[in-house]
Amino acid sequence: MYPKKDIAQQIISAVYQYEIDTVVISPGSRNAPLTVGFSNHPAIETFRIVDERCAAFFALGIAQQTQKPVAIVCTSGSALLNYYPAIAEAFYSNIPLVVISADRPAHLIDIGDGQTIRQENVFANHILFSANLQERVTSESENLELVSEALQTAILQQGPVHINVPFDEPLYETVDALSDVIANSVKQSFEKSTSSFTSRNDVDIDEFAKAWNASSKKLIVVGSHFPDTELQAVLNNFVNDASVLLLTETSSNLHSKKCINAIDQLIFSLDDAQLKEFQPDILLTFGGMVVSKKIKQVLRKHQPKHHWHVDVLKAMDTYHCLTEFVQQKPTDFLLQLQSESKEAHSNYQQRWLLEKEKRVQKHGRYLQGVSHSDLKVFEQILERIPNDSQVQLANSSVVRYAQLFDVHQSLRVFCNRGTSGIDGSTSTAIGAALASEKQTVFITGDLSFFYDSNALWNAYIPKHFRIIIINNFGGGIFRFIPGPKSTNALEYFETPHQLTAAQLADMYHFEYGSVSDGAELQTALATFYSVSEQPKILEVFTDKEINEKVLKEYFNFLKE
Repeated sequence: MYPKKDIAQQIISAVYQYEIDTVVISPGSRNAPLTVGFSNHPAIETFRIVDERCAAFFALGIAQQTQKPVAIVCTSGSALLNYYPAIAEAFYSNIPLVVISADRPAHLIDIGDGQTIRQENVFANHILFSANLQERVTSESENLELVSEALQTAILQQGPVHINVPFDEPLYETVDALSDVIANSVKQSFEKSTSSFTSRNDVDIDEFAKAWNASSKKLIVVGSHFPDTELQAVLNNFVNDASVLLLTETSSNLHSKKCINAIDQLIFSLDDAQLKEFQPDILLTFGGMVVSKKIKQVLRKHQPKHHWHVDVLKAMDTYHCLTEFVQQKPTDFLLQLQSESKEAHSNYQQRWLLEKEKRVQKHGRYLQGVSHSDLKVFEQILERIPNDSQVQLANSSVVRYAQLFDVHQSLRVFCNRGTSGIDGSTSTAIGAALASEKQTVFITGDLSFFYDSNALWNAYIPKHFRIIIINNFGGGIFRFIPGPKSTNALEYFETPHQLTAAQLADMYHFEYGSVSDGAELQTALATFYSVSEQPKILEVFTDKEINEKVLKEYFNFLKE
């Protein structure tokens, strides 16, 4: 059973032709032709998620793991607007989402017809391409060319695109098979569009190598990055150069004994003279967003002579000193640079690795005697996550605490750092868990969890999915960042509450447990990852006053 409408058949055929095999559908009537067609296509897997915001983040989680486009389909009206947070995240995180929205025909817009808004170009500021289709066209190639360009853009540029499809009634007429004529015309359009794909030119490496070899202080900073064994191998060679210092974060998914993996732990207490010593001649960056606000502040104030950002798609001037945008895969550029590089005589790397070792020792000593708090909880949680797991982190305090610890190199760590929002962390984690065979652990704060609680309204949550909620009864981060506590409106920043996840766990059929101290947490973690018939939630309660005191004392202890 397939939709009778030609325009719906064109879209379904195009999605299949471009090898997009996953579609997340939110129920509605106007999108009926697409719902019927996608759900009946034998080569396309479909999922049904009611809440459009959750649906979009769920799809984003799948695309994050598969590194392939995922389509999302909704009805007309405000349903479409609920996709926007995930679209913005996909835009800044380079995740391919194909947004397909059903719409009213043009003659029904702005005349008082129900469930109707101005949908064309509605995501203009955060979309790579908008295809505004017409139900009645003089040539079917008009729509096909737009659809092909949209899908090609999502694949080639790794980001979100929007296909807006007007449907006039009747909406539920069906046929037994997709039209061969339409399928063939889609195939021809596909072949025509893909023939225009071009590879990027290699850079002239000589000038880069000249500057590189003349510098004794080279700093490589990697933001969020999908696990990449080839890149890991290349960087393993680079850190053998004494003039190269590598800074990574938990979500960089790169590991080395010769790297700084807890950036704030190192640079938080450096004085001006030490920061001047830390200042690099060359800054080489790649990957996505960097969590550490401190490194941004330091490098904006103590700027390098050269900043090279390497990325296939975007020039990121994070440190306000970009001198070269190298539009290549980081691995390709680094291999070329490595072939021309000469090891410099320098103590730059050793100087800061020794400083790192001092901080690591202080870190361990402090945690030995610290009371039950968010910081101590993170130590306990991270050391008990099973090897080879996937870890999803919520934003705000959670992702920042994670940056202070080593994680086992077998773990794959992800976080929605494109926009750094709390709005879809749980939905993304569930989508990622579905797309991965690995044990998936989602660590979240209470506000992030409750904000996205509709994420649990999902029939596809794997049994191996685990949620750890660190509940300090409010937005604890606002006690640490400068400003909120100096006002008389702290409760509006923190959003204090007395909620727990117990009732939600019961409603959505999760196993639930809660703990309030370190001993209880250790006991709970001993069985938390065991095989179960239901996914599990572990809620860890902490005291916000103690959390604030412990974290401030921690950074003061590192200074001593």
